Amino acid sequence: MKCPQCEANDDRVVDSRPAEDGSFIRRRRECLVCGNRFTTYEKIEDMPLMVIKKDGSRQPFERQKLLIGIMKSCEKRPVTTRQIEEVIDEVERAAGNALKREISTAEIGELVLKQLRGLDEVAYIRFASVYRAFGDIRSFFREISDLLQKEDPDGTRGPQVLDEWDGP
Repeated sequence: MKCPQCEANDDRVVDSRPAEDGSFIRRRRECLVCGNRFTTYEKIEDMPLMVIKKDGSRQPFERQKLLIGIMKSCEKRPVTTRQIEEVIDEVERAAGNALKREISTAEIGELVLKQLRGLDEVAYIRFASVYRAFGDIRSFFREISDLLQKEDPDGTRGPQVLDEWDGP
């Protein structure tokens, strides 16, 4: 930190404590060149996560929008509000851990699907039908077939009813 009196960059922290509301840290410093004491404040830089929409526009991430979308897919399903909150928390954590300040709606959708797949298969399919925007019935049935093909907890494969389906 540059000393306000002599502009030297050599100092030491004499005292450090959280400020009134805990949103920043107050530090007392002493310049090692001139002995001047001064105060600095350290605050977390809170850059909002930006969402890149399909049309290329950007807007700040809104947890509430994601909550509404997930709640619609979980409507009349045995999924608790707490479980939905945990899905959103995990999506935010994964987005934050990627150390990116921007994320596409497609990436968000895939993160949600990854969480919903293990939580509730019907909610997963509902959410996938919106985020993947199935172009035809074949792609929709392919998604359901993939879901049915996943391994059960006992290591066996799920039912394969759609393997033979040729569709319209």
